[in-house]
Amino acid sequence: MAKVYPDQEEPTFSSCPSYGPHTYTLWMKSLVCNSNGCTVYDSNGLIVYRVDNYDTKGRRDVNLLDLRGRVLCTIHKRVLGFGRWDVYRSSCDSSNSENQEKPWFQVKRCHEMMTGKVTCQISTVECQKYCIEKIGAKTAFRIVNTDDGDIVAHAKQKHSTSGVILGSDVLTLDVEGGIDHSLVMAFVTVFGLICGRM
Repeated sequence: MAKVYPDQEEPTFSSCPSYGPHTYTLWMKSLVCNSNGCTVYDSNGLIVYRVDNYDTKGRRDVNLLDLRGRVLCTIHKRVLGFGRWDVYRSSCDSSNSENQEKPWFQVKRCHEMMTGKVTCQISTVECQKYCIEKIGAKTAFRIVNTDDGDIVAHAKQKHSTSGVILGSDVLTLDVEGGIDHSLVMAFVTVFGLICGRM
């Protein structure tokens, strides 16, 4: 089986760009044995983000971690929210209770009855609005800025350099410039939970 991380004997860790265009590899598996989650590699095959749910799939509270295991944000599913998630950004200043109580962004799941398409509506604290759209019956999806219609990121099943299609749990994610990549990864994590992949 082809390695997800190219030209590396062991997975290593690296920092990643925050706002420039970049291509990532999403492996919808945890590095922890027999766990649910997701591991994100940069274009050099180095680990940059991860989600570990351990032995529980579809947990109500999920953390997005950086390469060093620092929590970037916590994703909380509302108990009676009917397909709603609140995402809280972690703050270095634990005394800043206002930051901890106010969601970074909120996600509402939508289901288009006519097309059967699963979509998500996202509203951030900066009043920006995004939408995640599943493309076809495959694992592909895209993230769209609904204010201007620009696609800020899109994912599709990964192909190896020789053209071999990898498993459905390995995706290529292209992120455009001008957006915080940790925000995009938080979007991707919520969408993975909605689709039951984590």
